[in-house]
Amino acid sequence: MTADDWDVVADVASAICLLGGALMVLAAGAGVLRFPDLLSRMHAGTKPQTFGLILVLAGLALRLRSGGAVWALVLVAVFGLLTAPVAAHMVGRAGYRTGKVRSDLLVTDELTHDLDQARERDGHEPR
Repeated sequence: MTADDWDVVADVASAICLLGGALMVLAAGAGVLRFPDLLSRMHAGTKPQTFGLILVLAGLALRLRSGGAVWALVLVAVFGLLTAPVAAHMVGRAGYRTGKVRSDLLVTDELTHDLDQARERDGHEPR
């Protein structure tokens, strides 16, 4: 294959990644609007959104094909992978502590036990 053929293959792969990423982000937005409770919405907002971001960045890297731009896109992907789970965890804990989480939908609730132990240690009444 010639260099022009590889450029065409890279452009097609780029288009597929960009469209796939856009669909994943669209699915994340639909999940945030449609799911019934905080934890489901949080899951829908972080998992497909992060994967969609990586697909979009991969599509951009395939399209741009310059070293500096690709490294910048890799940094964006790494920071996205590092910050999305931490943000979701903090939102989930805050929602749980403020009573926004529906306990009837939880399969396992480990946080109640931990919070009760912390309250007893600090001299407060457990829930």
